[in-house]
Amino acid sequence: MKSKFLFLAFLMITGFACAQVQFEAKASKTKLGVNERLRIDFTMNEDGDNFNPPSFSNFTVVGGPNQSVSNSWINGKRSYSKTYSYFLAPKKRGNFTIGQAEITIEGNVYKTTPVDIEVTAAVDEPTDGNNSEYIASENLHLVAEISNTNPYLNEAITVVYKLYVSPRINVSDWRQIDNPKFSDFWSQNIDMQRLQVENGEYKGEPYRYVVLRKTVLYPQKTGKLDIEPLTLSVSVDVPGDRRDIFGNRFYETVDKTVAAGNRTINVKPLPAEGKPAGFTGAVGRNLSFRVTADKQELNATESLQAKVQVSGQGNLKLFDLPALSVPASVEKYEPEYVEDVTTNLNGMQGSISNTYTLVPQAKGKYPIPPVSFSYFDLNSETYRTLTSDEILLNVNAAPASHTSGTSGSSNAVTQQVPTAASQFRYIKLNADLQPIGQTPFIRSVLFWSLFALPLLLIPVAIFFGKRREAIAGDVKGNRIKKADRLARKYLSEAKRNLGDQKKFYESLERALHNYLKAKLHIQTSEMSKERIRELLSTRGVDANTVTQFIKLLESCEFARYTPASNVAMRQDYDKAVEVISEIDKQV
Repeated sequence: MKSKFLFLAFLMITGFACAQVQFEAKASKTKLGVNERLRIDFTMNEDGDNFNPPSFSNFTVVGGPNQSVSNSWINGKRSYSKTYSYFLAPKKRGNFTIGQAEITIEGNVYKTTPVDIEVTAAVDEPTDGNNSEYIASENLHLVAEISNTNPYLNEAITVVYKLYVSPRINVSDWRQIDNPKFSDFWSQNIDMQRLQVENGEYKGEPYRYVVLRKTVLYPQKTGKLDIEPLTLSVSVDVPGDRRDIFGNRFYETVDKTVAAGNRTINVKPLPAEGKPAGFTGAVGRNLSFRVTADKQELNATESLQAKVQVSGQGNLKLFDLPALSVPASVEKYEPEYVEDVTTNLNGMQGSISNTYTLVPQAKGKYPIPPVSFSYFDLNSETYRTLTSDEILLNVNAAPASHTSGTSGSSNAVTQQVPTAASQFRYIKLNADLQPIGQTPFIRSVLFWSLFALPLLLIPVAIFFGKRREAIAGDVKGNRIKKADRLARKYLSEAKRNLGDQKKFYESLERALHNYLKAKLHIQTSEMSKERIRELLSTRGVDANTVTQFIKLLESCEFARYTPASNVAMRQDYDKAVEVISEIDKQV
């Protein structure tokens, strides 16, 4: 009996020891340089509440808290572990103590033992292998490359945003958090069909990079101007310390915020020396100027078209064309302005023109005097003035029909006087009038038509009744029609909400989802991007159209966090109409 009692007591003591709560703090290193990072884990073997970390007063928290839980059963024995992890950067050299952390487990408060840390001078090669946040920040860079940091006023510069990624990490996703405003610039984004990963170098080391955006800017002010940064949230896959059975590392996903950095350019004013009197702000390279007329010989009161045109590379949309002067006897109408301009990395290229309608009023020779156009040439950094040739109009006499109409009073109208024999030709002699009420209503055509009409409507009513029952019984078809109507409704609603970012993108996203429900016969629960891409591809929709549709959905998601201009909303609406039309053609 005594031995059995001792054995039971041993089992109780052992069970109590196994069930004892453990809560401790572990630092990845207790001695580090001021330029290094450390990781501290607060680990417990039972789940608790009200975790309260220490203040970390002598450190900067660069990552965390990250929470991990491990719960397993091995040979009937439960193993549980819960960890709160922080990544710390020391603020200065010295000996510091990380205080106690607290946790409440089953009503009892547990505290960790303080941890002493020694911070020395900076080391030559910092080791931060356990800090995923630090690894991500050191291997991910967003760079804004500016083509010219010292341009002239209204000279085109290009900003190219590149995301550099080290081979040590992988990027799984990214989204824009903040877009630059370019308030002191005329700006235009260059459309990019798709993102392409390329190999390059960053500070002498091999990196992969992708060009995210290209923007052309024309500075509208002189002096130092700031180019606001582009800010992204990037999901980075960082290799961890754990490995699988084949020796491959497990990756940890970290959400990292990166910015291109604020850039400053110094905009030079255009030189005052030699500036022509008629200069209107045109800046470019190899601009050409001409004035042409579609005809130079014509009759009086006949019209002609005169065109004033500037072609080449420059700020074509940002200056006024010189006016066309004509003699007093030539009537001139307001010009029609036409732009044929494209924008690439070199800036605006193409032509702009004003087309005037001219009408000479009398016979004679009328010269259209030469027109001068001045611009600042960026190649020679001097002003240039181009002058058109004189155009001589040879105007003949107006045709007789016009002269007779214009002789005498300007309001005179020539009328044909009827002859005496036919002056009453508009009076009808045989009217064939019928007495009122001569034919009775009974047994008339109208009477029999109204009598037979209800009989004829019976089969029509039966047909439409059966059709209505069939439609009402088609639950799937009714759901598809309803989704199609909702898509059209929300697309029109999105158009009405142009200018209101939140309402516009909510309506656009609902329209896209309801269109897919009508077209692909899917439910809202299946509305994942991967599922949508798979279904559209299996229906024969080309890859480019599928990509455009997915980008529209992403634009609706990004709009919840980033501001969008009216131009961007109009582009997204037009793209939605185009993509839906393309899918209708292909499915």
